[in-house]
Amino acid sequence: MQWVQQILFVLAAGAATWWFAGNIKAIRRNILLGREENLSDNPAARWRNLILLALGQKKMFANPLVAVMHLIIYAGFIIINIEVLEIVLDGILGKHRLFAGFLGGFYTFLINFFEWLAVGVIAVCVVFLCRRNIIKLKRFASNDLNGWPRSDANYILITEIILMSLFLTMNAADLNLQQLGSEHYHSTGNFIVSGALAGIFNGMSESSLILLERGCWWLHILGILAFLNYLPYSKHLHIMLAFPNAYYARLDAPGKMDNMQHVQNEVKYMMQPELAPTGEAQPMKFGAKDVTDLSWKNLLDAYSCTECGRCTAACPANQTGKLLSPRKIMMDTRDRLETVGKNIAANKGSFEPDGKTLLNDHISVEELRACTTCNACVEACPVSISPLSIITELRRSLIMEDSNAPQEWNAMFSNIENNFAPWKFSPEERDQWAAEMEQ
Repeated sequence: MQWVQQILFVLAAGAATWWFAGNIKAIRRNILLGREENLSDNPAARWRNLILLALGQKKMFANPLVAVMHLIIYAGFIIINIEVLEIVLDGILGKHRLFAGFLGGFYTFLINFFEWLAVGVIAVCVVFLCRRNIIKLKRFASNDLNGWPRSDANYILITEIILMSLFLTMNAADLNLQQLGSEHYHSTGNFIVSGALAGIFNGMSESSLILLERGCWWLHILGILAFLNYLPYSKHLHIMLAFPNAYYARLDAPGKMDNMQHVQNEVKYMMQPELAPTGEAQPMKFGAKDVTDLSWKNLLDAYSCTECGRCTAACPANQTGKLLSPRKIMMDTRDRLETVGKNIAANKGSFEPDGKTLLNDHISVEELRACTTCNACVEACPVSISPLSIITELRRSLIMEDSNAPQEWNAMFSNIENNFAPWKFSPEERDQWAAEMEQ
């Protein structure tokens, strides 16, 4: 029967890997729908960002208690899943606890460490479920999360609890089988947590314990493979994308807006007409109306969003009752990008216009105008996602493509166009205000 288990395992792992690779390929294609943006400068600073922001979670420590709890879940997810390597090799080779033989006492130390982490993960997941569903912190009770986003977060926390519980139960049953001298279940030393749980299964027959241990083993690995393929449909994709997103974070001064070179050239040609190129001018596109007008980094930001709501909690416009929510901006961008990606896949690589755009159909004019460009959302984000850069690109399209601006702004724009300044004075009369000071 061992060879049957090996075949089933290889088939399950292969199918899960193939499915996951297809989803990641689709996400990569969607991100690359964005326009080019060169973010390859200063690799030393970028690696520092990756280590501090993604690996070290530096920004999370603005709230130390929450940061420690999040670090426990993060460490549990990364470190405990090192143990999955042993499970995978056991499944392929038909072995049991492959690493125990040559690691000896260090193996016992590792599994004990993993078990304590598992207990910590379970405890923190329970706390986080309470924060979301019982205490209902404001940023988790927001309308932004209505529907699937709220359920998604709960599903992940519950899944983590189940996976860690399976891991501990598997080890506890294994210890009982060791004590019974069952074949293949050789001594692995004393595991503190699972050793305390092992007494629950005293009195069970050897066959029942084997069924329990093997059942937990299969459910644990199948749960991890299922979780892996759930990630592309979940906000928890940030577990993977936080690393490239932190590396490619913009290194400019906070809040700095990209210069529109062709607009600057128009001003220069206005001041120095002799520099203007001859011939028919090429049509220009200003700002972004849909996701394909944004840069690939904007789209990577959208996929990397954790939906934690820290950006919205820090937003002064949102706190004063305005419609703007930076978290919703990122969620809407990702939703629209997913729709565009599915459209392209359904039409064999080309996009068929669906009569919708990110601007207006997903993100409203009222939301965009509420933004003060204060950069608080970017500062608050644990992985330096920038809702602000998406907002500014959409506002540029709104104003420069659709001529949709408040009347007060239009007056200012008219003055700049006619008088080269925001004020309603001609260039020849601009110094008249100083004459009044001499009287």
